[in-house]
Amino acid sequence: MDSVSHLLRMAKVTASLDQRCLLGAATRMEVAERQALEAQFHVLLEGECRLQVAHTVLDMKPGDFVMIPGGAAHRIITPGTYSAAATTEAEGESFITAYSANGGTPVIDLFCGHYAFDPGAGAVLFRSLPDPVHVSFGASAETDTMLRTLSELMRGEARRGGAGMSVILSALSTVLLAMVLRSTRGSTTDVTLWTATTDPRVTETVQAVLADPGGDWSIPRLAQRAAMSRATFLRHFTRETGMTVGAFLARTRMMTAAELLSSTDDTVATVAGLVGYGSESAFSRVFRSEIGVSPARFRRERHQRENRLRRIRTE
Repeated sequence: MDSVSHLLRMAKVTASLDQRCLLGAATRMEVAERQALEAQFHVLLEGECRLQVAHTVLDMKPGDFVMIPGGAAHRIITPGTYSAAATTEAEGESFITAYSANGGTPVIDLFCGHYAFDPGAGAVLFRSLPDPVHVSFGASAETDTMLRTLSELMRGEARRGGAGMSVILSALSTVLLAMVLRSTRGSTTDVTLWTATTDPRVTETVQAVLADPGGDWSIPRLAQRAAMSRATFLRHFTRETGMTVGAFLARTRMMTAAELLSSTDDTVATVAGLVGYGSESAFSRVFRSEIGVSPARFRRERHQRENRLRRIRTE
């Protein structure tokens, strides 16, 4: 299994399309902060606008995708020289459509949604990404063609409505995320996404660790596998992934550990050994650093969430 597919499977990502924005000129739309374990995304199909999150301002053009992994509040601003208008909303069958409160011809067609993810592997994956992520799918012929196909499908479903629309739009939004995670620096994005390495030697080592996170992955062994000297491997790996080898190993192993704690009854000591730690205490320290809680608490809270969901389904 390729690394992006592997990561998305572990992260248990689900996508939801929340609204379509057909906004006129000089409009400002405030987007609220998401709850924990949710990341907003926007994909611009037509027109131009700006997205402002904290002190970062991004200029969006057709084919641009922006994701905010931390879920921070932000605003969308359309071009115009007069006072920014607010927005009004119309409820739809599967999502809301937002318009400029003062009317006017739409100057942008923007789809907005969010990704929800697992508190273990998903939280580690999304926290490891730049915040925000800005990808320009229109920057290359291949991704532009793919986005045009996706946008036509999304628009077609939005116009058509009916049975299955929500599921179809969610699936298309998940496709967008997979495209983002494999977007390489220089072709569609100016940030480093460790999920999209271009050096085949580094890619091979990343996939090897994902396939066997509990292996004896010392730096000399990884360098040998990549057919590089130790110093050259470290330099290439950091340049390609934006992180150190140690950080990558820790994150990969903790993602797998979270999955094992969620899906098996293995003891914490057993899980520690399966992901390459000879010491349960050392494993617990790294797990707490990456996940935010101890392994035992993570498993307990996971079981509590699952029990709550089961009760809700039966009520």
